[in-house]
Amino acid sequence: MKPHEDVELKDHERTPCEVWTRVMGYHRPVSAWNPGKQAEHGERVFFREAPACPPGD
Repeated sequence: MKPHEDVELKDHERTPCEVWTRVMGYHRPVSAWNPGKQAEHGERVFFREAPACPPGD
């Protein structure tokens, strides 16, 4: 296989990834949350804040 080739994996070949997040000062896996909180976590939107001053000012 060439290093730049894309690799396609089937679902049964993938390894599950456990997502952890910080809650009230400690880390906890999202899988341990109740179903309502898990659904809320899935709806979160990430954003990128623009710098206060453009570079070069």
